[in-house]
Formats: sequence, structure tokens, C-alpha cells
Amino acid sequence: MDVALIKEYIFNRPPWLIYLVTAGVGLVMAWGVITLIKVIAYKRRNRKGGNILGIISSNTTSVLYFFFPVLLLAAVSYYYRVYFPRDYWFFHLFKTLLIAISTWLTVRVVAIFEKVLLLNLDLNNPDNYNARRVYTKVQFIRRIVNIFVVILGVSILLLSFERVRQYGVGILTSAGIVSVILGFAAQKTLANLLAGIQIAFTQPIKIDDAVLVENEWGHIEEINLTYVVVKLWDLRRLVLPITYFIETPFQNWTRNQASIIGNVLLYLDYHTPVERLREKLFDLVNNNSLWDGQVCNLQVIDTQAQFIVVRCIMSARNAGDTFNLRCQIREKLIEYIRTEYPESLPGFRITGVVNEEILKN
Repeated sequence: MDVALIKEYIFNRPPWLIYLVTAGVGLVMAWGVITLIKVIAYKRRNRKGGNILGIISSNTTSVLYFFFPVLLLAAVSYYYRVYFPRDYWFFHLFKTLLIAISTWLTVRVVAIFEKVLLLNLDLNNPDNYNARRVYTKVQFIRRIVNIFVVILGVSILLLSFERVRQYGVGILTSAGIVSVILGFAAQKTLANLLAGIQIAFTQPIKIDDAVLVENEWGHIEEINLTYVVVKLWDLRRLVLPITYFIETPFQNWTRNQASIIGNVLLYLDYHTPVERLREKLFDLVNNNSLWDGQVCNLQVIDTQAQFIVVRCIMSARNAGDTFNLRCQIREKLIEYIRTEYPESLPGFRITGVVNEEILKN
């Protein structure tokens, strides 16, 4: 059959029928592609690469149902305008929808790359330093890429229309004045954005780092483009501008590794048998599952008029385990001293020579 006759036959149909059939074909194509991905992912779920197909399936299902119909509608409306010039606005409509949905699809593709890169990371592992470092970088890069994708999508959309393109030329001629105004107006926002980029690559903080900020102890829960969320020990959230971690000193307890050394201070009498107490500490720590087997020691670090200061140090796999280990060791040592050596508990003693005149009277 002649191609020209086929085109003439098709485009002589009512416009609503052409678009309806085109949308239907697009939905069938989307359903076919999504079903194929799901079937392959199900068959390979226990094989290498199966999880990747599952990620692709879960992140593209919704967008593909829109992408294929709009793609076909935009292509059909492009040729349809030759036969029906008065309905040329359909092409602009579908072109606009195609650019918007393509931007949405690109954002989902970026999310797929992020999840694939983070697929084998285990943040629940006690020694999760490398996992947290990679997670922080990938998460921040994904946000930056999404911003550029959206900006690029909006730019393509504006440049596709003749009238808007003329306004764009006018804006470009006054770019110097606009840039100065935006520079003053968005000074803090740009500072936060640059601070975020610096944090993502130099990494003074990472996701799940144990930090002490504003006299509050907690874990880094979120690192966003302009602010950081710290999950405090009592489940409150402390929200800080991201520039805080560039300009203000703070304590990062897990900067280079997850393990941390904790200490317990005891204020005891001079009669305390330090060697016996040291042996008891070793015994308690060795029988505690929270100890990582690295550091354990007991020392007298200070003396006062009425008591001595005994410091016990011990290490654990992470900050949470260290805090719990300190509490448990403190409780058991106090109980041991109270039951075995009560004279070692701190107190006040009054000693001296009794005046003979007082005895005579």
C-alpha cells in the first residue's frame, strides 16, 4: 500500500479518535515494558543484578505510564498539524507535557543510580564509617543533580516557545544588573549551598555521625542543601543551618571511625584498694558484650583533700554502645564498692591531737 494513502486515511479520522487511539497504544507500550521489567526482576530476584531490576521497576512504574502515551501523542500531533493547522496548539500542549514528564523521568533515573550505588551499603554495621562516608556523598550529589535537571527542563521548556525566548534575550542583556541583585538577595542561600558542597566532599560530618552541638548530644540524621537535622538522644530534632558546621566549632565523636572510648569517674576515699578495683573493672568489661576488646584501664588521675579521683576508660564499637557500657560499668562498680569496701566511699574524717586541757575539764 502507498504510504501517502495510509497517512491520508489515518489523518482523515476525527481528531479525538486519533489521539484516543494513540494514547491507548502508548499505555499498552508502557504496560508491556513495565511488565517485562517486573517479570525479569522476579525471575532474577535471587541472582546477581536482580535487586537492580527491582529498583528500576519500583522507580519507573508510575512515570512510564505517562511517558509513552505523551511521547506518541507529541509525535502524532507534530504530523497532525500539517493536515489540521488550526489544531496546532495540540502540538504545543503535548510538547510541554513531554518536556515536563521527561524531566520527571530523568529525576527518577537519578534516584535509580543513587539506590544502586547504595545497594550494598550497610549503615547498621557497627563499623560503618565507609558506608556513611559514601552515603553522604551520593545523597548530596543526587540533590545537586536533581536541581540541575529541573533547571535544564525549565530552560528547554522556555526556549521552545518563540515569545518566551524573546523575553529571555531581554533578560540576558541585563544579566549584569540581575546577577548583582540576585547576589545580594540570595547571599545566605548561596553561602549555605557552597557550604553544603564543601561538607559533601571534605566531610566534617556524615550521616549517623555522633556529634555534640549546642551542648546537645545526638546523631546526624539529615544533611540537606541548606540545613542539617541532628537527632538528639531524647528523640528531639535540632535543625541547624549547614554553615554552622563550617563556621562554628563542634565535637564529632565518630569523625574517622565508629568506635569511641568512654570514661567513668569515681570520687573515692584514700582507703580505696585501687588494684582490687582495677581487677574488678577488667572482670566486668570482659564479661560485657558491648566491649570491643580494644581499650580498658583504671587510673587515679587526681587527688583532693578528702578524696581521690579514679578514672575508668573502656571502648565500644560505636557511641551508643559506649554510653550504655559506661552506665553499666558505673552501676556495677558502685555496687561492688558499697558491698565489699564500704570504707572506700567518699566521706569526711576529723583527726587531730586532743587538747589536754579539754581532757582535764
